Parts: sequence; structure tokens; C-alpha cells
Amino acid sequence: MRRFLVILCLSLGLAAQAQIVNRLKVDQPTFLLYAQARMQPYNPANLALADSLYQVGVRKGNLRYKCLALSLEMPVRYERGEYERMDVIAAELKGLLGKRKDLRDFYFDVWDQYNEFLLKADRVSEAVLEARAMERLSLEERNPLGRMYAYRVIGLIQSYRNNSYLAGQNLEEAVRFCREARAEQELPNLFILLAQEQMKMGQFTQAHQSCTEAASYQDFFPGLEQKVLITRALIYYAQGDLPAFNTCYQLLQEDPLYPLQTDIEDRTQLDITYLRSQGQLEEALVRSQSLLTRRNRLEQQYHLYAGLGDYDKAYDCLFNLMEEKDSLFIKVQNEDVAILDAEMDNAQLREEAQRMKAHNQFAMLMGFFLMFVAAFLAVLVHQWRVRDNLERMKAQQNSMLMARRAFQQALNAKEAENALKIKLLQNKEYNSTEL
Repeated sequence: MRRFLVILCLSLGLAAQAQIVNRLKVDQPTFLLYAQARMQPYNPANLALADSLYQVGVRKGNLRYKCLALSLEMPVRYERGEYERMDVIAAELKGLLGKRKDLRDFYFDVWDQYNEFLLKADRVSEAVLEARAMERLSLEERNPLGRMYAYRVIGLIQSYRNNSYLAGQNLEEAVRFCREARAEQELPNLFILLAQEQMKMGQFTQAHQSCTEAASYQDFFPGLEQKVLITRALIYYAQGDLPAFNTCYQLLQEDPLYPLQTDIEDRTQLDITYLRSQGQLEEALVRSQSLLTRRNRLEQQYHLYAGLGDYDKAYDCLFNLMEEKDSLFIKVQNEDVAILDAEMDNAQLREEAQRMKAHNQFAMLMGFFLMFVAAFLAVLVHQWRVRDNLERMKAQQNSMLMARRAFQQALNAKEAENALKIKLLQNKEYNSTEL
């Protein structure tokens, strides 16, 4: 037994280092403790480790330790249904990380986790608002990892609304941005989510292929084995292959990590499905009472009452389920989700529009510059022409002035000549009189 525990701890350590990324760049011993705890997110023992890390962060004034602690505490609070404390943790993480662009990847990681818990707690409208905020921030900062998480969340929202087609499209976009961000450790979970949507649409071959894609990472991320087995089990049950479903279910029950790596709601849902496969409908009905969310309870009880032949209660469950869905659509406001889908589907168009806007602004600036240069040249040409005209007019005026002076001189000479002639004539008349 001791040897088994040693091997288990070693495998957890190796898996944790492979699957969990040291995005906060903390020291290796602390990161190893954190990564091992993240591999068992619902383990109550994580609360003690989280408290210890938080106290170290307070003592050293180190927000990275605080963030590690809060991200470990949040899943356990969700598992216990302590949603108020979960909200406080999320708010504190946002406050610590909101302005730290150098820690964005970790920020998007814990933000995505919080969004998923909101969905599982039936708080869909809040998850929509959070997803929109995440998408806007990731687009503004051109962060492909943030966009991957945003598409993943909206895919989960569409899945919650039973729109598997749109859910699958958004998850495929998430895979694309995941590869662009080179965050391969996130790919297996995305393939598992994609397989679940393909199963709902009856695309069983594609669903098994997505499971195979996820399972190909198990050598690096051994903790994925449980998620792949759960998904395969559900696919087999949907296909009506009960022996294969039972085999997967028994393998999960024999795995000591199964309860530590899977949240209680998923485990309960799978237990009820197993009881249904065995024809133990009464036991399954009792088990369904422990489901945390009302919607999951109504969905399971509707099928169970119908299987038991109690159609009145089955109808009541179905009626309440439809009413729950209607209230959900009113609460979420379909147009908000539609806007979010349109925004995310047209993200590249918006980026191109921004580039075109920048190009147009540059073109406008160049246009204004050229207009200024043209106006300046026009003013220079006009001034040159005015100066040239002034010089020409001045020359003409000088020429006219010289001609006037010459004419005046000629006139003066003529007047002097006439005066002399008059004087000579007068002298001649005087001499004639004397004679």
C-alpha cells in the first residue's frame, strides 16, 4: 500500500508539472505543491494549503502567492455550494490581477474556471456578462489565450441552452485559438467538451474521434483519463451499448483519483445513469434528490418517472423543466447571447475594420498634409505672381513717368522758344517804330 501511495504521488507530481503551467512564475517547490493540488481541485485538503499560501503572501506582500491560494480555494467552495465565498474569491482575484498585464494568462485561466462554476450553478446571465467582459479584454489586448477561454465559455453557455450546433462551432474556434496561443495543455479538455456536443447531436463517430484526440495526451496529462472515460461512458450509453458503458463505469469506480478529480454533480449524474442502465429506477430516483441544480434534477426525474410509468409526475417534471428553460431565456436575454455570438464570430472582421480605420486615419492625415503643401505652394505661386505683376506695373509706371518728363521737357523747350520769338517780335516792332 505504501509503495502504491509513493507511486501515486510521483505520478501526480509528473502529471501536475506537465498539465499545469507555472504562469505566475513562482519558485519550483511552491509550484509543485500548487500543481498537485490543482490536479485534485475538489479535495477538501486544498483549503489548508490555500490558507497557508495566502498567509505567506500576506506576510511577504506577494500577490502571486495570494492568487495561487485563491485559485485553489474556489473549486472547493463551489463543490460545497458556498457560492457567496466563491464570488468573494473571484472578486479578489480580479482586484489583484486586473491591472497586471504580465499575469494575463493566469487571470484568464481562473476567470474561465469561475465562469464554468457560474454555469453549473444555474447563474447563466452572470456567466454571459463575464464571458462578454473576457472577450472584450482579450480582443483589446490581442491575447489568443483569452479568446480561447472566451469561446470556450460561450460554447458552454450554448450547450447549457441545448444548442449543440452553436456550442460545437464555438468550441472549434476555441481549439483554433488554443493552438494559436500554443496552450496545448488546454486542448484535451476542449476535445472532451466537443465530444459531448457531438454526442448530443448523434454524431457518435465524431464524438469517439474527439475522445481519441483527447486521450492522445494522456501520456503527458494522466489526470485526463477520468474525463475521457466519463465521456466515453456517456457516448456508449447514448448509443445503447450498455456493456461498454458498464465497463467504463467500473473502471472509474476503481480509480482512487476519480472522486478527487471530478466534481460531485458529474459523479452523481453518472451514478444515476448507471442505475438506470441496471433497471434500478427507484434507487436512481432517490439518488437524483442529491443533485445540486434544479434543472439537472428535473431532467433526470422526468426520464425516471416515465420509466416507472408514473406519467403524471413525469409530465409535472417536464412542465417545470420547460418553465425553467423559459425563465432562463427571459433571464439571460437572448439578444445578449446573440450579440455575444456575433461579436465573437466577427472578431476578425472587427480587427480588420480597426486596421482599415487606422489606414484611413493615416490616409486622411496624408491628405491633410498634401492639401497643406498644395495650399502653401499655391500661396507661394500667388505671391510670386503678385510680385511679378507689381514689378511689371512699376516698370510701366517708370516708363510712363520718363515719357511724361520727356514730354514736359519738350513742352518747356517749346514754351521757351515761343517766349524768345515773342521777345524778338516785340524788339522788331520797337525798332520799326523808332525808324
